[in-house]
Amino acid sequence: MTSLPQTASRTVRRDFGLLWAGQSLSLFGDQFMTLALPLLAVTVLGATPAQAALLPFALFLPFLPLGLPAGAIVDRLPRRVVMLVCDGVQVIAFGAIWVSAATGVLSFPLLFALVLVSGCAVVFFQVAYTSYLPGLFRDPGELHTGNTRLALSESTAKAVGPMAAGPVIGLVGVAGAILANTLSFAASLVTLIAIRHREPPPAVTARERGWMRRDVAAGLRFVLRHPVLEPVFSCGTLYVLFLSMVETSLVLYCRNVLGLSPQWIGVVVGAAAAGYPIGNLASAFLIRRLGSSRALMLAATVSVLGIVAMPVLGAHGSLGAAGLVIGSIVHCAGEGAFNPTSVTLRQTQTPPELLGRVASVQRFLLWGAVAIGSLLASAATALGGLESAVWIGALGTVLCLPALFRRGIRTPSAAFQAG
Repeated sequence: MTSLPQTASRTVRRDFGLLWAGQSLSLFGDQFMTLALPLLAVTVLGATPAQAALLPFALFLPFLPLGLPAGAIVDRLPRRVVMLVCDGVQVIAFGAIWVSAATGVLSFPLLFALVLVSGCAVVFFQVAYTSYLPGLFRDPGELHTGNTRLALSESTAKAVGPMAAGPVIGLVGVAGAILANTLSFAASLVTLIAIRHREPPPAVTARERGWMRRDVAAGLRFVLRHPVLEPVFSCGTLYVLFLSMVETSLVLYCRNVLGLSPQWIGVVVGAAAAGYPIGNLASAFLIRRLGSSRALMLAATVSVLGIVAMPVLGAHGSLGAAGLVIGSIVHCAGEGAFNPTSVTLRQTQTPPELLGRVASVQRFLLWGAVAIGSLLASAATALGGLESAVWIGALGTVLCLPALFRRGIRTPSAAFQAG
């Protein structure tokens, strides 16, 4: 007769397999949107390139006003239910885009509004999604393995998705690519419905006046006073702030400064995605050999060295493209090891009742840093040119290292072991 722990273990593996499969499909479908949305705006709606550039802004804009409140709301609701609702909203939003485009009634304002709705769903889904896994896996090693597999799916989707999207769009058109993304969200919705695991109901707390402000403040206080999470979050925010300057300027830097062809630019940009899986797969090994804290410090150092190497090696004439590729792979390998390790550390260091709020603080800081970094890149380019923007961004990432190498990050309480 099968023991209860073995049965429970099989159920957990089955539920995680469903979650992993659904999110992998959804992440892959998301990459179609990277190409399909701007092409839809320009080729079907006759929008200008400047208007098309507003669509990513519409997708990420909701993180600024909703990022922190989303954590307070999610912590008072069953997280799987939040994920179900958000996937349902995504199916409706992208389904509406597809139907409108197929029937010829889609306009740019309608497209912008539907992408904005999708962005709101992304905010709540991301907070609930990263807070759900600790309830499924109690063992820190298993939790890290789950985070690594999800990160690997995201890395693979970033590497393969854009390459697959081009032929699909060529075969079925941009409207067909929108439909493919809609179906990927529908598949994610089905897998979430099939999951058997049910969280304990959240503690019933009266929603007295000002509850959201107090809940948000509690999440912020927890992060700012935590000896481990505060350095990790500060490091990530500074890193993303300056990395955004590099990434915002990179394509035009390759074209205008290095004189690279579109094919080489694609290789340089695509090389970033090649480094992520290497780091994802190496993260568990590094934790076993070094411990989670030292693994984080090593991963951050490798990533920063790779970013700094990009303009240094890129300045050497004919070797510029190869240098950018090497630096890009190295920095993304470091980032690929850092991300799942930091997520697992956050999940193991945070009480269950605060998981949503702490996740929302991190999302708010990181996506806010992306927006500010893009503005800094624009200002640096206007004042000193593309080379200045890339150099400032690359050298600025070094500041994330002293932000990490301090306080409680080296204490035994900061560590967990990967299985």
